[in-house]
Formats: sequence, structure tokens, C-alpha cells
Amino acid sequence: MSQFEKLDLPVRQNPWTWPGLGRWNLYFLIKLALLWGGYLNLQVLPNLVFAAVLLIPLRQRHLAALRTLIAVPVGVALFYQDTWLPPFSRLLDQPGVLNFTPEYLLELAGRFIDWNLCGALMLIVVAYFFIHQWLRLTTFTLAAFAWLGASNLLALQVPAQSLAQSATPVHVIPAGEPDSKTLEAYLQKFYDTEAARHVEFKPADASAQPFDLLLINICSLAWDDLDTVGLRDNALLAQMDVVFDNFNSATSYSGPAAIRLLRASCGQSSHSKLYAAAPEQCLLMDDLRKLGFENEVMLNHTGQFEGFIDEVRAQGSLPTPAVSTVDLQRALVAFDGSPIWRDRDVLDKWWEHRESQDSARVALFYNSTTLHDGNRALTADGGTRRADYKPRAQTLLEDLNVFLKELEKSGRRVAVVIVPEHGAALHGDRMQISGMREIPSPSITHVPVGIKLVGMGRNPRSGPVHVTQPSSYLALSEIISRLYASPAPPDGQGPDWQTLLANLPQTPAVSENAGTVVLDYAGKPYVRIKEKGTWLPYPQRFQ
Repeated sequence: MSQFEKLDLPVRQNPWTWPGLGRWNLYFLIKLALLWGGYLNLQVLPNLVFAAVLLIPLRQRHLAALRTLIAVPVGVALFYQDTWLPPFSRLLDQPGVLNFTPEYLLELAGRFIDWNLCGALMLIVVAYFFIHQWLRLTTFTLAAFAWLGASNLLALQVPAQSLAQSATPVHVIPAGEPDSKTLEAYLQKFYDTEAARHVEFKPADASAQPFDLLLINICSLAWDDLDTVGLRDNALLAQMDVVFDNFNSATSYSGPAAIRLLRASCGQSSHSKLYAAAPEQCLLMDDLRKLGFENEVMLNHTGQFEGFIDEVRAQGSLPTPAVSTVDLQRALVAFDGSPIWRDRDVLDKWWEHRESQDSARVALFYNSTTLHDGNRALTADGGTRRADYKPRAQTLLEDLNVFLKELEKSGRRVAVVIVPEHGAALHGDRMQISGMREIPSPSITHVPVGIKLVGMGRNPRSGPVHVTQPSSYLALSEIISRLYASPAPPDGQGPDWQTLLANLPQTPAVSENAGTVVLDYAGKPYVRIKEKGTWLPYPQRFQ
């Protein structure tokens, strides 16, 4: 062998050579792209830790395979954690989902697919496989996360410095982004304040005339829904005497919303206290019963889904439904396959029953699910088809409008309070798809509330009085108590609206479902999706 001949010996590699992220770069690059598009609430530190674990050199093939096996489910879980979606465990706590019809489940599944997003992700994948042949993408990925981490640290230092230099009183809302401790303190102060508020029902004036009270509780109707389908300006709201422009339903589910309405005589409680025994003075229908009102209940549905009727009766001190509706013709099929009757048919049947009574005062709680997501229309062959929201809303508004005209013809004195439970969530956002109401966002809980006094004097105005202050159920109870106690106006005139609406209780916007709270702080919504979890700014809705 020549002394100049090159020996073909294997090159010994350093066992600690860092191999890079490999195909995991695609995982992190997709996250960065989604973060840039506003689809993720990316947590930098957990992702950096995950990337560091993936970068550790493992020369033993079985250890590397084991790491990959563990990393895949961890990566999926971390990806879900980085989304705006609520904890997956929350879905498992909704047994009612199992009762949805197959058609509704298929419809919901289709809403999870964003085809524009799918197209963008496909482009990212193609770009990755094209570029990774020439560029070391691991360096770019880690640099991007390092930059995000540094940006977050700088953002955290600014409020800390400003707070150290000031002595802002507790009752003043400071400028800048609040931290979780500040929002928790605000929420606790809110509940402490609300616990001390109560509406007192005073004896009626000697000259006061009796009247009936109709509480019409509508599922899935918010201002945002009316705007979406072009029905904000409608004949029903136009003929109201009072319209609340800034009313918060405080929840996005039917059962809790109905309970909150039925407990309107006290300030807003936390969600957990809704299912504890309520103080007697909080029960609106019980207050009315003591004043001589005969309480009655009517539904345009069976009330059996998740035990709705049993729940509201138990928590709101209500009797059984006053009149059977089983002989009425179905108008819709509910999301769980049960019948839904037309609102006008149900209300007309109840009114026929009311006119046959001798009772001087009747208080009716009426609940409608005509607008609930997933309801289906009947077809001529006995099947069903998808029922769009707008025609259902038009029918409901017209039914209520016609019913009010029937009340006017009767000559009876009736106070009608229309208060939706929550909205339909026709718009999806970054935290939930359309139709999903797990998180009580402002677009869902900001509902149109109206009051119409029938046969209780002339109304000289051409339109309703608008209450613009932040309000909730306590304001309704206060108005009802004032109506009962006020003397009859002379010469057929209507009530003194200035007195009736003066200094109504105001309620800041705080909404809550089980485990989820959304509140308004300094004009901006914040959400907490876990008990004692971190507060986050609620993302703005996609357009």
C-alpha cells in the first residue's frame, strides 16, 4: 500500500451532535402561521420546552422511537391547549350531546371545517417540503419562538414599572392590560356587591288597578343575531314601550338563564349558587304570588331536554304547565327530535284559558325554543329539512306581534316583558364555532329586552324609551315592582315613564357558565375558561 494511499475508515461522529427538529419543524411552523392569523393563543414556554425535548440527541434507535411515540399525543394535546377552544373535558360534561339527532350532529361536524384555513395549511405543507431541502428550518423555528418569548417578557415589564410608580386606588380601573389577580379581585367585588342588592315589592296604592304579567323567555335571540339576518329593525321591538339596549343575560345556556330571570328580585349570583336554595326574597314569581298573582307556566316545547322544566320549576318556584299543548300541530322538530309548537298557537291557547278565569292577576312564565340551533322544518313527505334562522325569527316576531294585538283587543291590562335567554351564536369566533355557546361571549349575552304595557293607558310616544345603561334582571324586577305599586294614571293616560325608569339598578357585564366566566373590564371583554385559571382577553370575532 502506498504511503499516500487514503485509508477508507469510518468517520467517528460526535454522539452529542444536535440533529435538528426534522419533520417537527412543520408542526411548529403551522403553529406560527396560525398565531400570525389570529387562530391560536400560543403559549411560548411550553412549546419551547417541547422543542427542547425533541432536540435532545438520542443515538439509540429504540429510545428515539419511544420519544416519538410519546411526543405525538403530547403534541396534539399541546396544539389543542394553544387554541382558543375550551378544555376538552368540558365536552365530556355535556351528556345532552348524546341526545342530538344524527342530522344535527352532522351539521355541527361540518361547522368545524374552515375551508380557507385548510387551503392555507396545505400551502404551508407544500412550501415546507419544497424549502426544507435547502434551508435549516430548525434555526428559523427556534429563533421565532425566542423572539416571541422576548416580546412577552418586555410586555410584562411595562405594567410592572407603571404600577411600582403609582398608588392607584382599588376602586379606580387602571389603564393598561389587567393581570389575572386584578380581574379575580374585580369579579369577587362584583359578586359581593350583587349579594347585597334586593328589590322590595311594596304594597299597591289604593287606586292601583290589577294587571297580568307575561314573562316571555325566548331561546337564541341576541342583538348580534338580529343584525346578522337583517331584522334589528322589526315591528315587534318598534311597538315596545321600553327597550333595553345594553341588557346582559349573564349566561349562554337556557336552564341558567331561565333561573336567573325567575330569581330577578336579587342581584346576580355566581353560577354555582344558582343550584343552591335561593333566599325567598329572590324568587320573582313567589314575590308576585304573595301580591295576589296566580302563577302559571307555558312552553312551546316538551321541556324534557336535560330536565329543563323540572329544573326551572324547582329553582324558580313554579307550578306545572297550565294548559296541555300535545293536541297542537307540530311546527318544527327540535334538535333532539322532540316536537316544537308554533308560538302563536301556544299563546292563543293559553289566552283562551286565561279569559275563562276569574283571577284578578295572573303571572305567566312562557318559554320558547323556536330559534334554537339545530331545529328542523317539516316536509310534506313526513321528513325534515334544515330550518334557516331568519325565517324562524321572522315567524316568531310576527307571532308575538299578532299576539300583542289580540291582547289589545281584549281590553285587559297586561304587562308583557320579552327577555331572551341568550343568543344563537350565528357567528363563530376564535374560541367556538357557530351555534356553540359554551363560552358566554358578549355577542351571545347582549340580548334585546322589551316591555309593552297593554290596556294600561295611552302611549303618546311614537317609539320606545331606550334604556342605555348596563342592565340585567334586577332592573326588570324593579320595574315590575314599581308598576304594581304605582297609582293608576288619570284620564286613561299611561304611566309616568320618567318615574318608572328613574335610577334603575345597573349591572356590569359579567356572564358565567359552569367553569367559564366572561366579564367586561374597562370596556374590554376577558375570559377565564378554567376554575382559578388564567384570564385572557376575549378574541375579536372573525368577519
